[in-house]
Amino acid sequence: MELIWIKEAQYLNDFKIKIVFNDNKTKIANLEKHLEKPIFHPLKDKEFFKNFKLNSFTIEWNNGADFSPEFLYNIGV
Repeated sequence: MELIWIKEAQYLNDFKIKIVFNDNKTKIANLEKHLEKPIFHPLKDKEFFKNFKLNSFTIEWNNGADFSPEFLYNIGV
């Protein structure tokens, strides 16, 4: 498998993010069930959740939380 990274990401609603990957596939990742680790607890606040940014390969939040692009690709539909 080639390296996967995120080209674009857009907040949709609840805990869903629309993501365009470098293979030009677009997927919707629902992260609601993936916020149990302490680093992700602030993301349970939807206002905090929707304020992510794109770094060179994935999305990240101001508290340093991020998900690997491979994980987002695999859970995306």
